[in-house]
Amino acid sequence: MTAVGRRRRESVRMQAAELFEQKIKPLEVARRLRVSPKSAYQWHQLWRDGGAQALASRGPSGSRCRLSPRCLDKPAAYLEQGPAAHGWAEDQVWTAARVATLIGRKFHVSYSVSGATKLMHRLGFSPQVPARRVAERDEQAVTVSKEAAWDEVKEPGRPAGAASASRTRQASPAGRPKDAPGAGAE
Repeated sequence: MTAVGRRRRESVRMQAAELFEQKIKPLEVARRLRVSPKSAYQWHQLWRDGGAQALASRGPSGSRCRLSPRCLDKPAAYLEQGPAAHGWAEDQVWTAARVATLIGRKFHVSYSVSGATKLMHRLGFSPQVPARRVAERDEQAVTVSKEAAWDEVKEPGRPAGAASASRTRQASPAGRPKDAPGAGAE
């Protein structure tokens, strides 16, 4: 959630506290503030137990950054140098796994791949997932091979004239028993 979103959510909770102080019921608070009744009831319970302070924001949720604030400039500088400068010479792509490995090597801090992705976004980078393709790949041969394989597994469709928009087909008058209703009408 962005900082703007957090401020808006806190503002709404503070408005809810003001409405609760005016003895307005949680369902009406939910309607006025355009939030779910569940949220309004939870906020009401918090407000009753601890007042408006209980509805104040406690800061962003989630785990804290494992790198100290003074170290946050260094990963960005390492990323700017490129992967080749840190031992990945096969391509010039930063993946989240590579960033996690780099942080482990340089800072002796363990990051998961998803944690490294979040850190990269925080630093203004985005991970780039390389297409795992061989440099000698022949695109035309791959296309021909795919088409041949598809022709083998594809089932033939119904003939064009045999289709009907109806699930049932009306029986022909010739196939009806002579004593069936409507058998004599043609």
